[in-house]
Amino acid sequence: MNKTTYIFGHKNPDTDSVVSATALEALKNAQGFSEYKAARAGKLNPQTEYIYKKFGITPPEFIPNLNPRVAFYMSDSVDVINQMTPFWEASIFMREKKRKVVPVVDDEGHYKAILNYNSFTNKIFGILRPEHHISLVTTVNLMNQTLKGTICCPGEDPDVLHTYTIISGSTKFESFKKTLEDHIKNESIVVVTGDREDIQNLCLEKKIRALILSAGRVPSKEILEKAKKCGTSIIVSKYDTASTSMLVLYSTPVRVLCDQSIKPIKREDSIQQILPHLKEVPSQILPVVDDENKVIGMLSEIDIHHEAKISVALVDHNEMSQAVDGIENYSITDIIDHHRLGSIHTKLPISFINMPLGSTSTIITKMFREQKIKIPSDVAKLLLCGILSDTLILQSATTTQTDIETAGYLSELTGLDIKTLGEEIIKAGSRISGRSSYEVINQDMKEYNEGGLIFTVSQIEVDGTEEVLNRKTEFLNDLEVARKSHGALFASLLVTDISTLSSVMLVAGEEKFLQCLTFPKQEDNIYFLKDVVSRKKQLIPMLTEVLAAYGA
Repeated sequence: MNKTTYIFGHKNPDTDSVVSATALEALKNAQGFSEYKAARAGKLNPQTEYIYKKFGITPPEFIPNLNPRVAFYMSDSVDVINQMTPFWEASIFMREKKRKVVPVVDDEGHYKAILNYNSFTNKIFGILRPEHHISLVTTVNLMNQTLKGTICCPGEDPDVLHTYTIISGSTKFESFKKTLEDHIKNESIVVVTGDREDIQNLCLEKKIRALILSAGRVPSKEILEKAKKCGTSIIVSKYDTASTSMLVLYSTPVRVLCDQSIKPIKREDSIQQILPHLKEVPSQILPVVDDENKVIGMLSEIDIHHEAKISVALVDHNEMSQAVDGIENYSITDIIDHHRLGSIHTKLPISFINMPLGSTSTIITKMFREQKIKIPSDVAKLLLCGILSDTLILQSATTTQTDIETAGYLSELTGLDIKTLGEEIIKAGSRISGRSSYEVINQDMKEYNEGGLIFTVSQIEVDGTEEVLNRKTEFLNDLEVARKSHGALFASLLVTDISTLSSVMLVAGEEKFLQCLTFPKQEDNIYFLKDVVSRKKQLIPMLTEVLAAYGA
């Protein structure tokens, strides 16, 4: 993959978070930064899903975490070689490409094995044994291909692999005859000789598999006729006998000399998962294959120690506890947010835009306008939805004049009515029936760390709080599960009534902390918060004061 900058909203993303990622991708791409790509770390909530379906827009790619994986470090530049390539050609190929390791594939491109100098050396020593004649697996056509020779007589099965014994026909006739007779009964014989017609005739009488004539010596008509009758292949090599014998050895196809024990890895495999395997292989390089087992890259141990091929831009948050898991492994390039400053640290200077506005969508719309870049129609619709969602149709305490003006601008641009659209998308997100309390709690949950005290706040907007309160036991039980799973002091759910612009808050927490809560208590673990609709601007500052008193 090319260098990619993924744009993420917070985990358990709300509408403003998701549409801001989509819009920032459009802005960056329009500025010439094609590497920016919108993503999301969580499931779309019902409201966001409704909006994207309504306008027929594809939502950002779902990437649940950024734990280091093969795709982020692998090299896309890869050369492969066919399994039937003679090793002589393969060795030239590896030298020219400056490759120490080359994946071996079949005719359809499917991965078969790895060819490296270690595997070749081990296999070749099994062939080169001084106490025996050279024995190798090859075909007549591969021998001819390696020798760059001429086939005068194809013989039988020139493309079929056989295990051949190579015998040199450069000795005295009687000596050669004895050697040939010692091997001819049980072995496929290839004889390399020169213009020795006595040896040529003997070879044809014994019906050897192949006869190679060195130094460009062309066989006589009589020899050719005999070869055709007995099915012996004849190859003419331009090299001398010694060189010809050596090159025949290198005609062995790479499938015979490669290491078939090395299993490939896939793009989605985690680095932690494949690292032991990577360290075990002699070359410390592994092929990467796709779902069809075709080679798409290579990964070496050195690659893992290089900078990853991805970086991250954040929208609608700037706290590590809310960021996609695994973000600590990568560089952050941009942050665009409208919340309080959090705990994220960066290795290098970055573009950081933080404004006290009602939504991140408002900020990104301002960026389009300031850069005098036309907002695409579909992006403008999403941005308007982001503003209306995050400001409760411009009624939240977080709403600013800039939000109101920006929403008006987008409404005029898209032809969408603010009130009608706002009520439509709020209704789409307020449905509780048919959904589990776990799903509702986790659809828009944020984790905070205040002076070492961890807590979570989830929020949902509804048209009336009765249904949640009727299921209070279920919701409180799942809040307790969430509290324990996060190792938190407490977990809460802010249920905002869009008809009254007030909220109730359900809290599961340690008893000592609950005793410190001074909010109007509606019943055990449930509090009424009049005129409170904003998590970031109203509830979080209130909870911060409670935590300060609790800590004291």
